[in-house]
Amino acid sequence: MKHHLLACIFMVTMATTSTAAPSGISYNEDKTPKLDLPDPLKGVQDAKSWPARRTEIFAMIEDQMFGKAPEFDKKSMKVTRKIPDRIFLSGKAVLSQPALHFAGCNVQLMIVRPADTREPVPAFLAYNFRGNHTVHQDPAIALASGWVPRTKGNKASEDHRGQSSPRWDIQKIIEKGYALVTVYCGDVDPDFHDHFKNGVHAKYGKPDAGQWGTIAAWSWGLSRILDYLEDEPAIDAKRVAVMGHSRLGKTSLWAGASDTRFALVISNNSGCGGAALSKRRFGETVHRINSSFPHWFCDNFKKYNNKEDILPFDQHMLLALVAPRPLYVASAEKDQWADPRGEFLAAKGADPVYRILGTEGLPADSMPAVNKPVHGRIGYHIRSGKHDVTSYDWKQYLAFADKHLKKKGQ
Repeated sequence: MKHHLLACIFMVTMATTSTAAPSGISYNEDKTPKLDLPDPLKGVQDAKSWPARRTEIFAMIEDQMFGKAPEFDKKSMKVTRKIPDRIFLSGKAVLSQPALHFAGCNVQLMIVRPADTREPVPAFLAYNFRGNHTVHQDPAIALASGWVPRTKGNKASEDHRGQSSPRWDIQKIIEKGYALVTVYCGDVDPDFHDHFKNGVHAKYGKPDAGQWGTIAAWSWGLSRILDYLEDEPAIDAKRVAVMGHSRLGKTSLWAGASDTRFALVISNNSGCGGAALSKRRFGETVHRINSSFPHWFCDNFKKYNNKEDILPFDQHMLLALVAPRPLYVASAEKDQWADPRGEFLAAKGADPVYRILGTEGLPADSMPAVNKPVHGRIGYHIRSGKHDVTSYDWKQYLAFADKHLKKKGQ
């Protein structure tokens, strides 16, 4: 593994706040192609005829973009280690750290749940980028044991504790009565082009052109964690919101599309390959993402490099696969690389599916102003600031979850 090169590759799309577009990239609305989006409701007359169309759309996006994941027998998963639960957040929460073994991988969970509840609680499930220990500075949180990007020797260390804590509003999540379940994405599949020799891919062999890339593998891993949560008495597995930021936002969208057990789906600044329309060719493009990260999607997706006009689908159809479950799409004003307008237009493009299924969809005729969120069955906001997850984002997600996941009396 050429870790020094791989770590550099990992950084390619992280610098997303520049006002100047990289070479070959457009941030000019006047240069975006005229949109002719495929109709997600083609052939659909009413709610009863949507499932057949949904099956068609899912198969198309699976085959041409994310790739097909293998079947999994839940009985083959084992809990290999469980660090004793401990009091967390000055007695307000309980920290659990079960370790799961499936598909040849050891996956360390971090579960933080309210301490003062006797009933199973709803939860947010989200990957982190560099280990559970980066989410909070508590020394009891186990260090990541595998390959970790942007670290000395690609190894986790005590120096990294709490480094990403500003992205995780754990205090507010607990105060609002939710649990947080987080996992290092590299425990499932390391984020570099290893020709599918590590992570869960190692068990299943090198995929062919239509089989899963890393984002599909991460999504599949989220479903495996949900398998575990179904047997976790402290968590209400029927009220789990899957959430992700950036490349992990692409992951949460595909997880929500692939597994209808997820009760709510959140995309934070997911951009190209996530919530942003590819056909706009604004910011990151299909060619750029496939060149920088050839392992993320299946090989079939590469035939659309610089040929977005022949894509038989676009990301509004991915978002529509979540319907009628609640969906939240969030953008950031300075994150032009992720194309905020393209993210909003995709959410708006999914709206007709939500409405034919009897929900309010996205109650906005035009893109809302910065820091003016819109919450229907589809939620959307664009906030001030850069490519990140902030307390403002969590405030919106918690309010949205209160509307759609909380039971009466909670």
